[in-house]
Amino acid sequence: MLKWAIIFAIISLIAGVFGFTGVAAGAASIAKLLFFIFLVIAVIFIVLAILGIGAVS
Repeated sequence: MLKWAIIFAIISLIAGVFGFTGVAAGAASIAKLLFFIFLVIAVIFIVLAILGIGAVS
């Protein structure tokens, strides 16, 4: 997920440099969305790890 967010951020930067503002804005929006989804999933996994849920006992 983070990899795709970085890819879309790079696409957004390149499109912005070449003047494709519509493409740049769209790619930036997708990059932000994917990054926040990554953060939510990462926090959930960290909480589950702290609580020991899913650990083999």
